[in-house]
Amino acid sequence: MTAASLTLDLADPVSLRRVSSHGGSRRWVGHHGPSSLRLPKGLRCSRRAPARVLVPAAALTAVEEVGAVDRIASLSQVAAVLGTQWGDEGKGKLVDILARNFDVVARCQGGANAGHTIYNAEGKKFALHLVPSGILNEETLCIIGNGAVVHLPGLFQEIDGLESNGVSCEGRILVSDRAHLLFDFHQVVDGLREAELGNSLIGTTKRGIGPCYSSKVIRNGIRVCDLRHMDTFVQKLDTLMRDAASRFEGFKYNVDMLDKEVDSYKKFAERLDPFISDTVHVINESILQKKSILVEGGQATMLDIDFGTYPFVTSSSPSAGGICTGLGIAPRCLGDIIGVVKAYTTRVGSGPFPTEILGKSGDVLRVAGMEFGTTTGRPRRCGWLDIVALKYCCQINGFSSLNLTKLDVLSELSEIKLGISYRRKNDGEKVESFPADLHLMEQTQVDYEVLPGWQCDISSIRNYKDLPSMAHRYVERIEELVGVPIHYIGVGPGRDAIIFK
Repeated sequence: MTAASLTLDLADPVSLRRVSSHGGSRRWVGHHGPSSLRLPKGLRCSRRAPARVLVPAAALTAVEEVGAVDRIASLSQVAAVLGTQWGDEGKGKLVDILARNFDVVARCQGGANAGHTIYNAEGKKFALHLVPSGILNEETLCIIGNGAVVHLPGLFQEIDGLESNGVSCEGRILVSDRAHLLFDFHQVVDGLREAELGNSLIGTTKRGIGPCYSSKVIRNGIRVCDLRHMDTFVQKLDTLMRDAASRFEGFKYNVDMLDKEVDSYKKFAERLDPFISDTVHVINESILQKKSILVEGGQATMLDIDFGTYPFVTSSSPSAGGICTGLGIAPRCLGDIIGVVKAYTTRVGSGPFPTEILGKSGDVLRVAGMEFGTTTGRPRRCGWLDIVALKYCCQINGFSSLNLTKLDVLSELSEIKLGISYRRKNDGEKVESFPADLHLMEQTQVDYEVLPGWQCDISSIRNYKDLPSMAHRYVERIEELVGVPIHYIGVGPGRDAIIFK
């Protein structure tokens, strides 16, 4: 009897992928991605250690073409979608598509500084900032985790907007009792802080995210669970606002301001009460009950407080580590992590941007890609895809696959550049990794590889094989350079404008 050699990934031993074959045997590797196969019934494997198992080749269903297996159904029980650049990559669309196969969609960090644009089946556009993008799928439970910061007026505005457009939110959104509350004064302080910095401003969304996380870290923040104790809430809010007034001369605090805010939050507390939950317990119980969970990251790794282009970063951890700390999920429970990357690069606000295209050429990309911020409306800076930064993000997050978005935006270009390496301007020495030192970054130049464009409309294409050969070459060259497969390709803004590769 011919046998097939199996290497099982014991975090999810039911997923297998053929990586090679020789002679009469086939080798299959444990894999959570969309090219995986289900282990035949009756075959069992211990979870204690990696194992190599021999089974009859006839017991396995051969898949000759990558993509023949349903890529969504074969994702791991706990999967995540994270940004790989400086945000605005199109994460919301993929989350919306994947959410149909997940019981829970959860936000783990950030706040209303995230802007995720999604479309329903009728093509209606929704701009979400705090509510998870799975909300359009009626069977999906949406969770705002402990690592997020919550501006209640903004949250209720989003919920009201969804409800008015026929999207039911009742019983479908849970807010962590451990999440910190973001107040209007945090937004005022955010603006004052930017004004202080002058020409060195960070370029924040001025949504109060940084000041709120600052309150959390110096341990005078107010959490969602505090809304259940209005007798002590007043004193905590007074302390918090007095602290802000002592730091920022432009923030004029008085008792009337406190009274007005307390009155508002008494009403907010009553309305929010049905949404408040111990989400750490809910998520871990869901895992035990074999429910599927999709984590939706806000912002992106290049804005990570630790790994991004500091100080031009956000105030949370939008990389893989933020999933565990922002939801209370154990690292061993994580499976597939999908990185979302634009076919080019954009950035909003200040900070380093090695592959930025200045002048009219940058304007061409901006207009073609409609590159204006969902949250702020600001025009985004545009540039070529930065392979050095992308490899750095892949290294940090351990992506199982990538979603390449907005490939259609490049369709009219005669040639397309990939930023494949950095070197010092003064001596030409190669810079081996993405620099932490912004002074070094300023002294760095990018080496480009130039590829021919395809110069035809690809927005109606839904099968990878139907893409022009030059588009194939671009996609596959990115895969070669970063060492991670691209399983999803966006070719337009609509829900159906995606290719499963």
